[in-house]
Amino acid sequence: MDPLTQGVLGASLPQASVSGRYAASAGLLGFLSGMAADLDVLIRSSTDPLLFLEYHRQFTHSLLFVPFGGLICAVVLHFIIGRRRGLSFRQTWLFCTLGYATHALLDACTTYGTMLFWPFSDARIAWNTISIIDPLFTIPILIGVLLSARRLTPLFARLALVWALGYMALGLWQRNEAMSMGYALASQRGHTPTRLEAKPSFANILVWKVVYETDGHFYVDAVRAGLAPRVFYGTSVEKLDIQRDLPWLSQDSQQARDVERFRWFSNDYLARSPEFNDRVIDIRYSMLPNEVAPLWSIQLDPQAKDNEHVIYRTHRDSDTGKTAQLWKMLSAP
Repeated sequence: MDPLTQGVLGASLPQASVSGRYAASAGLLGFLSGMAADLDVLIRSSTDPLLFLEYHRQFTHSLLFVPFGGLICAVVLHFIIGRRRGLSFRQTWLFCTLGYATHALLDACTTYGTMLFWPFSDARIAWNTISIIDPLFTIPILIGVLLSARRLTPLFARLALVWALGYMALGLWQRNEAMSMGYALASQRGHTPTRLEAKPSFANILVWKVVYETDGHFYVDAVRAGLAPRVFYGTSVEKLDIQRDLPWLSQDSQQARDVERFRWFSNDYLARSPEFNDRVIDIRYSMLPNEVAPLWSIQLDPQAKDNEHVIYRTHRDSDTGKTAQLWKMLSAP
């Protein structure tokens, strides 16, 4: 999730556990600790562009790491905040740990994938119940945290947590409805998916991107789940086949190893770009949910040396026309 959402949810849990003069301090420590796990984005390499994909949402997001992450935050924040506000180190550690604990669980509710069980498993857990940014989820939690801090009561923080859990439950129901619509759509086409996923589109849990695989192809559509269901038909693309799509790629090269690393990150939802023959795309994400228009890809070079890495590219399309199209999907009768 975005840093603000991580922070306010991190603030709400310690605030919900304390009342009186410590309410604001608990919220502040939880807010900062709730964002801290994402400092793993600093693990980068100037020569290996995929290194951050391996470490983002890895050990700092593991459930096993929570008490250690809370302790690290406490060591730093106690002398900056906790001690000055009359807290014992134990109290600071508790508030920081509670805030830190919310981070990985919230990230696992998104679609990116979080290694909750590292080091025992490198599986990327993604429950696909909420978009990476969702103001309707965040704003009520923010209001609850601010009210609890101002009025020195845990009541509003507890209400914020109830809202967060209820919203996630609604997102889970919407996801399951979207998946049911996806299976029905595949059946209409005479397809039997080997796997199917539904992911919320940007900033809402109404319109979902449905991707399924069958017979070496990915099919991408959008559905609006809920009380006014509707299908927005998309397109299809062939699943990546290295021998067919990249016949020149040496299997002993670094580029080949990078493709496999990208395959792990994307859960094997890979295809060759329809526009650029030298690019491999992750089809799970796009600005419009019924498009094969990736948010990121890797670019290969047939002339590269065996020890050269691929190029990692992001495709942040800020076209306001796509925003308008998404709004039409949300509001169409």
